[in-house]
Amino acid sequence: MPSSRISVVAGLLTAFTLLHGAAYAQSVALAGMMGSKALLVVDGSTPKSVAAGETHQGVKVISTSGDQAVIEQSGKRHTLRVGDAPVSTGGSGASAGRGTRIILTESGGGHFMTAGQINGRAVQFMVDTGATSIAMSVADADRAGINYKNGQPVRISTANGNTQGFRIQLNSVRIGDVEVYDVAAVVTPEPMPFLLLGNSFLTRFQMRRENNQMTLDKRY
Repeated sequence: MPSSRISVVAGLLTAFTLLHGAAYAQSVALAGMMGSKALLVVDGSTPKSVAAGETHQGVKVISTSGDQAVIEQSGKRHTLRVGDAPVSTGGSGASAGRGTRIILTESGGGHFMTAGQINGRAVQFMVDTGATSIAMSVADADRAGINYKNGQPVRISTANGNTQGFRIQLNSVRIGDVEVYDVAAVVTPEPMPFLLLGNSFLTRFQMRRENNQMTLDKRY
């Protein structure tokens, strides 16, 4: 191949790489703290404990203090706080909830875990196709700023017997760049390790599982 043509091809590949990199934005949230380590959730992945000075998926933890962490990605620094919505780093930003596909990878034990947002607040979900709706504890609802006591009182069966919960409607539920509005949920006084992503959300999608991957395509 002539040298001039090689230069043109190389230039086009470089331009494509730069454009692709500029369009991509990582979603980073702080799920919690483990001692002095930050529990980072990058692009909806399982939380990873990262110490100051360490890097996870291109995101470097600069420092941690209390319930917040300072991170750096692509030369820019951001302050994350536990419970806040994820920030977009390394690109021009997410597509404001206009996505149509969610891809989840099995986290172990046959479970699918994912970071998400309820009414703009960061939460951690586990997919549960046997749950009628999204389910969360009172503590989760309080952290998300949900006024569940204005919801409809309901009786809920638990391992410890029957208890009173509340049926509510969530303004929005978001995973990655996919957002769904007006989603039914139940709040229970029983403590829960994570929120259940039930059928009030899942039935809005065409669901497909292949090996350790689950794909959700938004219905219209």
